[in-house]
Amino acid sequence: ENDMLWEETLSERTTATELSQASHISFSELDTPFSENTELPVDWSIKTRLLVTSSQPFTWADHLKAQEEAQGLVQHCRATEVTLPQSIKDPKLSTELRCAFQQSLIYWLHPALSWLPLFPRIGADRKMAGKTIPWSNDETMQHSLMSDWSVSFTSLYNLLKTKLCPYFYVCTYQFTVLFRAAGFAGSNVVTALISPTTRGLREAMKNEGIEFSLPLIEENDQKKKAHGTSMGLGEEQAISDEDEEESFSWLEEMGVQDKIKKPDIHSIKLRKEKHEVQMDHRPESVVLVKGINTFTLLNFLINCKSLVATSGAQAGLPPTLLSPVAFRGATMQMLKARSINVKTQALSGYKDQFSMEITGPIMPHALHSMTMLLKSSQSGSFSAGLYPHEPTAVFNIRLPLEKILDKEVVHKELTNCGLHPKTLEQLSQIPLLGKSSLRKVEMNDYMCNWRS
Repeated sequence: ENDMLWEETLSERTTATELSQASHISFSELDTPFSENTELPVDWSIKTRLLVTSSQPFTWADHLKAQEEAQGLVQHCRATEVTLPQSIKDPKLSTELRCAFQQSLIYWLHPALSWLPLFPRIGADRKMAGKTIPWSNDETMQHSLMSDWSVSFTSLYNLLKTKLCPYFYVCTYQFTVLFRAAGFAGSNVVTALISPTTRGLREAMKNEGIEFSLPLIEENDQKKKAHGTSMGLGEEQAISDEDEEESFSWLEEMGVQDKIKKPDIHSIKLRKEKHEVQMDHRPESVVLVKGINTFTLLNFLINCKSLVATSGAQAGLPPTLLSPVAFRGATMQMLKARSINVKTQALSGYKDQFSMEITGPIMPHALHSMTMLLKSSQSGSFSAGLYPHEPTAVFNIRLPLEKILDKEVVHKELTNCGLHPKTLEQLSQIPLLGKSSLRKVEMNDYMCNWRS
């Protein structure tokens, strides 16, 4: 059921007709009102697909020369800061643009198994069905895979802790974890968000001594206390139990408590468990781990037997690690990009509509880099449809802040994290999107309209 709940319904390949239809998404068809600014809000969800449309062609993105491809790879590995002009007169002839495009498509992955789709992992059993899994009945091979994975995971965490990696994702077949370095999302310590979670996972974390919070439940509880409005999932039970105790105290004072049957401890416990289970697999179940507890979480995940599926298409396959920077055991991968030209109907007949589709695990830094690049190549005018991996949309919740961080200090400390300064500045913003994520971006004359 969970696989069905989170399964991605978008195909990785799109026909010209679909591209044409996608370019006509209007703001009225989306849920939330648009906001206009020169910059997009930070979006910590992973996108599976980006569909860009423009009145200007994307021929500059096709058929990169060997030298341009090589230069783009070197620029990425050396974290070269590339600043493009506001507008490029002839993008097709701009080597600088084409190299920067190559640079923005790179990401790092572990494990790397070319015949298996390693993202998304939630709901991926159908896509993996029928694939060759040589380690499914080989314990020695499974142990070797997990040993290599543990080394890679630890390497990433150490890079993150020393602010040489800005963030990374751990994608399991049941949940996703976003680790962020200190300085991001307004936190002065390393943070980890886990979504979705179950009561079993939360209990296991408690038993390992991992301190965590449920930000959405706590936020709703605060709203209830402040405004006296209806309660969120999970809080109603806690309040009702308190009210119940007060009611029986009043009955005792009246001397009629014996005529009313009071629920026993077992009944109350069962009711609490029911509410906890109702929260499972929902965005409200998102868990926040902070500071030194993230290291305990690291060890917990490395030793957690339920982290890896024991049956089905993903049996014995370690979680997918995704990062914007290189780490031990990582493989360099490329997002897939293709451009398509279609005819769309206009008042005077038909006109050319140019589209570019990018697929793969599009992480926050890549989305911002691509936006900056498109701003220059398309003369500040384009529209884009964004397709998030839904379980990661909740990573945009605002964390409880203990103090306001100095932006200049944050940027200085994260200078070597591998991000372009403008991307670092954008990702350092306080998240505003809540449980939603960006789904539509439209840029006109260098001004952004966006919807979540």
